[in-house]
Amino acid sequence: MLTKTQIVDGTTIKKAIEGRDGKLLASFYTDDALVRVIDRNNPPSKPREIRGRAAISTFWDDICSRAMTHKVDTTIADGDNLAFTQACAYPDGTKVFCAAMLELKNGRIAKQTVVQAWDE
Repeated sequence: MLTKTQIVDGTTIKKAIEGRDGKLLASFYTDDALVRVIDRNNPPSKPREIRGRAAISTFWDDICSRAMTHKVDTTIADGDNLAFTQACAYPDGTKVFCAAMLELKNGRIAKQTVVQAWDE
Protein backbone atom coordinates (compact mmCIF):
# COMPACT_ATOMS: atom_id res chain seq x y z
CA MET A 1 0.00 0.00 0.00
CA LEU A 2 1.06 3.57 -0.51
CA THR A 3 2.36 5.39 2.49
CA LYS A 4 1.99 9.14 2.90
CA THR A 5 5.55 9.65 1.67
CA GLN A 6 5.47 7.23 -1.27
CA ILE A 7 4.44 8.68 -4.62
CA VAL A 8 3.68 7.08 -7.95
CA ASP A 9 6.76 7.07 -10.17
CA GLY A 10 8.32 4.88 -12.85
CA THR A 11 9.81 2.48 -10.30
CA THR A 12 6.56 1.90 -8.38
CA ILE A 13 4.54 1.50 -11.61
CA LYS A 14 7.08 -1.00 -12.99
CA LYS A 15 7.13 -3.03 -9.76
CA ALA A 16 3.33 -3.23 -9.52
CA ILE A 17 2.70 -4.01 -13.20
CA GLU A 18 5.46 -6.58 -13.60
CA GLY A 19 4.46 -8.12 -10.26
CA ARG A 20 0.82 -8.32 -11.43
CA ASP A 21 -0.25 -6.62 -8.20
CA GLY A 22 -3.75 -5.30 -8.90
CA LYS A 23 -4.33 -4.12 -5.33
CA LEU A 24 -1.15 -2.06 -5.33
CA LEU A 25 -1.96 -0.62 -8.76
CA ALA A 26 -5.47 0.39 -7.63
CA SER A 27 -4.00 2.15 -4.58
CA PHE A 28 -2.11 4.52 -6.90
CA TYR A 29 -5.32 6.27 -8.05
CA THR A 30 -7.33 9.15 -6.61
CA ASP A 31 -10.88 8.31 -5.51
CA ASP A 32 -12.34 10.03 -8.60
CA ALA A 33 -9.68 8.95 -11.12
CA LEU A 34 -10.45 8.31 -14.78
CA VAL A 35 -8.79 5.68 -16.99
CA ARG A 36 -9.46 5.88 -20.73
CA VAL A 37 -8.59 2.86 -22.90
CA ILE A 38 -8.17 3.27 -26.66
CA ASP A 39 -7.86 0.19 -28.86
CA ARG A 40 -9.49 -1.52 -31.83
CA ASN A 41 -12.80 -1.97 -29.97
CA ASN A 42 -12.67 1.44 -28.27
CA PRO A 43 -11.63 4.06 -30.85
CA PRO A 44 -10.46 7.58 -29.92
CA SER A 45 -13.94 8.98 -30.62
CA LYS A 46 -15.48 6.53 -28.12
CA PRO A 47 -12.83 5.27 -25.66
CA ARG A 48 -13.65 2.90 -22.82
CA GLU A 49 -13.86 4.99 -19.65
CA ILE A 50 -13.31 3.50 -16.21
CA ARG A 51 -14.24 5.93 -13.44
CA GLY A 52 -13.40 5.82 -9.76
CA ARG A 53 -10.98 3.74 -7.75
CA ALA A 54 -13.45 0.85 -7.21
CA ALA A 55 -14.00 0.35 -10.96
CA ILE A 56 -10.28 0.81 -11.64
CA SER A 57 -9.54 -1.85 -9.00
CA THR A 58 -11.84 -4.29 -10.83
CA PHE A 59 -10.09 -3.40 -14.13
CA TRP A 60 -6.62 -4.12 -12.68
CA ASP A 61 -7.79 -7.29 -10.88
CA ASP A 62 -8.98 -8.65 -14.24
CA ILE A 63 -5.75 -7.80 -16.05
CA CYS A 64 -3.49 -9.07 -13.27
CA SER A 65 -5.39 -12.36 -12.99
CA ARG A 66 -4.65 -13.28 -16.62
CA ALA A 67 -1.91 -15.78 -17.44
CA MET A 68 0.43 -13.32 -19.12
CA THR A 69 3.71 -11.54 -18.59
CA HIS A 70 4.10 -7.77 -18.36
CA LYS A 71 7.28 -5.81 -18.98
CA VAL A 72 7.47 -2.05 -18.54
CA ASP A 73 10.05 -0.95 -21.08
CA THR A 74 10.30 2.83 -20.89
CA THR A 75 9.16 5.42 -18.37
CA ILE A 76 9.38 9.18 -18.75
CA ALA A 77 8.44 11.65 -16.02
CA ASP A 78 7.89 15.40 -16.36
CA GLY A 79 6.42 17.18 -13.36
CA ASP A 80 2.94 15.79 -12.73
CA ASN A 81 3.01 13.65 -15.87
CA LEU A 82 4.33 10.13 -16.27
CA ALA A 83 4.39 8.04 -19.44
CA PHE A 84 5.38 4.44 -19.94
CA THR A 85 5.32 1.67 -22.52
CA GLN A 86 4.53 -1.92 -21.72
CA ALA A 87 4.96 -5.18 -23.64
CA CYS A 88 2.74 -8.10 -22.66
CA ALA A 89 2.62 -11.71 -23.83
CA TYR A 90 0.14 -14.54 -23.33
CA PRO A 91 1.31 -18.18 -23.13
CA ASP A 92 -0.07 -18.84 -26.65
CA GLY A 93 2.29 -16.20 -28.06
CA THR A 94 -0.26 -13.40 -28.46
CA LYS A 95 1.37 -10.06 -27.77
CA VAL A 96 -0.05 -6.74 -26.60
CA PHE A 97 1.74 -3.39 -26.66
CA CYS A 98 0.53 -0.50 -24.51
CA ALA A 99 1.51 3.14 -24.20
CA ALA A 100 0.14 5.02 -21.19
CA MET A 101 0.07 8.68 -20.17
CA LEU A 102 -0.68 9.50 -16.53
CA GLU A 103 -1.62 12.82 -14.96
CA LEU A 104 -0.73 12.92 -11.27
CA LYS A 105 -2.39 14.90 -8.50
CA ASN A 106 -0.64 14.97 -5.12
CA GLY A 107 1.43 11.95 -6.13
CA ARG A 108 -1.52 9.80 -7.22
CA ILE A 109 -2.99 9.07 -10.64
CA ALA A 110 -5.93 11.35 -11.45
CA LYS A 111 -6.18 10.59 -15.19
CA GLN A 112 -4.69 7.88 -17.36
CA THR A 113 -4.96 7.24 -21.08
CA VAL A 114 -3.92 3.82 -22.39
CA VAL A 115 -3.47 3.08 -26.09
CA GLN A 116 -3.06 -0.62 -26.79
CA ALA A 117 -2.54 -2.80 -29.84
CA TRP A 118 -3.07 -6.57 -29.88
CA ASP A 119 -1.84 -9.28 -32.24
CA GLU A 120 -4.74 -10.29 -34.45
